Amino acid sequence: MRDARAGLTADTAAAVLATRLIFLVSGLGMSAWAPMVPYAKSRLGLDDAQLGLLLLFFGGGSMASMPLVGWLSHRFGHRRVIAGAAVLMAFMLPVLAMVPTSPLLALALLVFGAALGIVDVAMNAHAVEVERHSGRVLMSGFHGWFSLGGLAGALLLSALLALGLPLALAAGVLAAGLIALVAWLRSRLLPGSTRLPAERQVFALPHGRVLLLGLLCFVSFLAEGAMLDWSALFLRDFRAFAPSSAGIGYACFSVAMACGRLGGDRLVARLGPEGAVRTGAGLAAFGLALAAGVPWAPATLAGFVLVGLGAANIVPVMFSAAGRQSDSTPAQALAAVTLFGYLGLLSGPALIGLLSRLSSLPWALFAVAALLLGVAAAARIVRPDARSEP
Repeated sequence: MRDARAGLTADTAAAVLATRLIFLVSGLGMSAWAPMVPYAKSRLGLDDAQLGLLLLFFGGGSMASMPLVGWLSHRFGHRRVIAGAAVLMAFMLPVLAMVPTSPLLALALLVFGAALGIVDVAMNAHAVEVERHSGRVLMSGFHGWFSLGGLAGALLLSALLALGLPLALAAGVLAAGLIALVAWLRSRLLPGSTRLPAERQVFALPHGRVLLLGLLCFVSFLAEGAMLDWSALFLRDFRAFAPSSAGIGYACFSVAMACGRLGGDRLVARLGPEGAVRTGAGLAAFGLALAAGVPWAPATLAGFVLVGLGAANIVPVMFSAAGRQSDSTPAQALAAVTLFGYLGLLSGPALIGLLSRLSSLPWALFAVAALLLGVAAAARIVRPDARSEP
């Protein structure tokens, strides 16, 4: 049976919906941690340095688990890996809200981050398979649902807290909803491969096309990290925004990115993967240059919007390209590319801070813009007919 409206078989149409929802679940779960951070700091009596050290366990857990996803997906199939890791991620939310000591919080963040890392890589590998079954461009839309989850997760938990629910109960309610949603969508996910070729049982270091895609993702995530960690400070120190309103810059970026991804599939289908990356990276570079170089607040906010719109579809297109290459299995390639991306997201703030110390924050943003131009120049790597070895 085919879905007449979408032109898809019923199984593929169900898999498309389930994939959108698992991206939503991942975004909800990740962003729900944000409102818990001040509670954890207060409950455990942490100072900023201690909290910063503990937060490293979150990113460390994600990065440590990603190289395992290729083996897990080929051993157990995408469906089991995604569902199991998503349930673990949701289960950890009330645990994070209740742990009474710093060592236990570190352990909980490590497990939470590992579960998120597994879901992140496995759901993208599954998305590549769904794209192949459907014969349509879908990856940007999937990432748009993740962005929606990222915007909604913190708001939902904050709303539950505003209703007077204790933190642990609010986190438990959200976790129960996520687990119920995962249980409903699990059977609609494609099972994926359950047989692992002997020569691919170990994680392979990235090389060739995978390595270049990873480096380009590093730059793309670095630009996103620049918006997350430096946009408010830039508005406060260089555009005279009050501290209470400086967060509007990241809000402009986030909303623009979500909108760009939700409409990105049509753009990628029209421009092609190479054109979408080249146009997007160029637009994001122009947006950063506009924000950093024009000393006028509306121009700066417009620049942040352009960065969000431009960067929206770069990573989804690169993930699709990683899933198509032949240097390694799709799950292994996506694990490597995602790992590079996380490195950019985590190390980007420090690199930008170092450049700011050597020059100034505006010049550091100009440097990120220059790196994005390098992404635009290398956009040919995402073409379906690009060679595996650059």
